[in-house]
Amino acid sequence: MPCNPEELKHVALFELLDDEELAVLAGQVEMKRFAARQRIFKIGEPSGQAYIMVSGSVRVTTVDEDQQEVLIDEPVHGGLFGFASMLDQSPHQANAMAMEDTVCLELDREDIATLLQRKPMAGLDMLTVLGRHFHASQRLVQLRANRNANQVIEDEATFGERIADSVARFGGSWNFIIWFAVVLVAYSTLNIVLQGHAWDPYPFILLNLFLSMLASIQAPVIMMSQNRQDTKDRLRSELDFDVNRRAEAEIQALSHKLNLITDKIGDVEELLRENGNSTKDKAAVRPT
Repeated sequence: MPCNPEELKHVALFELLDDEELAVLAGQVEMKRFAARQRIFKIGEPSGQAYIMVSGSVRVTTVDEDQQEVLIDEPVHGGLFGFASMLDQSPHQANAMAMEDTVCLELDREDIATLLQRKPMAGLDMLTVLGRHFHASQRLVQLRANRNANQVIEDEATFGERIADSVARFGGSWNFIIWFAVVLVAYSTLNIVLQGHAWDPYPFILLNLFLSMLASIQAPVIMMSQNRQDTKDRLRSELDFDVNRRAEAEIQALSHKLNLITDKIGDVEELLRENGNSTKDKAAVRPT
C-alpha cells in the first residue's frame, strides 16, 4: 500500500527533509497492519525492518538481568522503533507488540539507500537530526551525573518547608536548650518572688499551657523537617546507585578490554614463537 508523504513529516528523523526527498522515501516504504496482541518483532530476531507509528498502540519492551519485562517505549504517531537494529543489521534487542489494531510504515535499509542515491543531501539532514538527539542525550546524562542532592531539594523546597527546617534546626541545638532553660528559670523565679501579685503563681498553670501549645506545634514542624530529610536520603541513595551502576559498567568495559589485550599479547607471543622456531629450522638445514 503506498504511503502518504505527509505521514513522514511527523517523524523526527525526517523533519529536515524537503518535499521531494519525502516523496522519494514515501515511494519506497510500505504500509503494514497488525492485529491486537500481534508480535511485530522479538528479541534475537534478524532486524531487516524498522517501523513508524501511524495509528494504534505498540509496546516496546526488553528483559532485564532478573528476567523481568521492562517497558522501553510506547511510540506515538510518528514514533520510530527498531531503527538502530535495522541500520547495523544486528538482531533485535527488544520485543515489540501491537496492543490494538495498529498501522505502521515499514522501513528497511534499501529504502534509505534509495533515498541517499537519489537525494544525497538527505543523508546530511538525517545526520543533523541524529546529532541534535545525541547532544540532547549527552546534556541529560551530564545533568544527571552532576546534580547535587542537597541542591535539588533546596530548589524544590517551599516557603513552609524552609521554615520547618529552620525551626527544627534551632529546636535541636544547644542554643535553644540554653535559652529555653533561662526563660523557664526567669519566669518561675519572677512569679515566686511576686507571690500574691504574681500573674501565674505556683504550680505555674499558665506556663504549662504555653509549654503544651509549644510542644503541639513544634512536633509536627519537626516531623515535616524529618520527612524532607528522608527525601534527601532517598535521593542520595538513588544517585549513589546510579554512580555505582556506571562504575560497574566502566569496570566491566575495562575488564573486557584487558581480556582483549591479553588475547592479543598471546597471539603476538605465539607468532614470535613460530617465527623463532622457523628460524631455528632454517639454520639447522642450512648446508655447512
